Amino acid sequence: MKLHKLATLAAMTFTVSAPLQAATWSDTFIGYRYGSEFTEPNNARDVSKNIVQLTHASGYSLGQNYFNLDVLKSGSEDPANGSSDGATEFYLAYRHQLHLGKLFDTDLGFGPVKEVALTAGFDLNTKNSAFAPRKRFLAVGPTLKFDVPGFLDLSLYYARESNHCGLAFCTHQDLSFDPYYQINLAWGLPFEAVGLPMKFQGFTNYNGAKGKDYFNNETKPEHLLRASLMLDVGQLAFNKKNIFWLGVGYEYWRNKYGNHGKPGVDTDAPTLNMEWHF
Repeated sequence: MKLHKLATLAAMTFTVSAPLQAATWSDTFIGYRYGSEFTEPNNARDVSKNIVQLTHASGYSLGQNYFNLDVLKSGSEDPANGSSDGATEFYLAYRHQLHLGKLFDTDLGFGPVKEVALTAGFDLNTKNSAFAPRKRFLAVGPTLKFDVPGFLDLSLYYARESNHCGLAFCTHQDLSFDPYYQINLAWGLPFEAVGLPMKFQGFTNYNGAKGKDYFNNETKPEHLLRASLMLDVGQLAFNKKNIFWLGVGYEYWRNKYGNHGKPGVDTDAPTLNMEWHF
């Protein structure tokens, strides 16, 4: 069986099987972030974005689930197709971890690593811009889970991606990219500073090149970092932990979507971030 079929099968299996297990812990929040220095390929202007997110993470006896939906509303610098209003994008990500030590009832920890997992998942997106992307992404691979307060996970994925180009002059309007690898580091680290309850959280992805793009140009490796430093305002104001967080974030993106040598493919965007947990 080809590797991309294995990735598809693994993602489907994890997606179906995980909800059948009772949750042992969970955390759900609605988030908001705003920045005015985002970028889009082939657009030389900085783009402002209001972003609302719904995030859920939960664990069960053999692993854990992660779900995130971002709704991104651009300013007029990034218009919707046929409009002067800003475009709207929906981006959905799901990951499932199967903890192999728990599955086989054995200790797989070594050094700073407390557990080894097999992770699978998918991303989906759509945006009403003239480009009209429809990303379909599948990933599967091992994850090392480090023994730290909070979490620190390092994953190596085999990835498959397809997407759509709505521009009339695209050489390929529906394109399946070459398989590529993704290195993912995700973290959520609580700490105190001068008596203030805080956390440092985020993720970074490094994607290998994925072959030719919609115009037969070779793609280049892509690097995305999204991180935030948050203060537990709810604990300080109402003595209620993990209810309301306020902080600042930063998005660093190079060769966005594998593009290079054109405007708008590199991002350095500070953000204001908020989270309401329930």
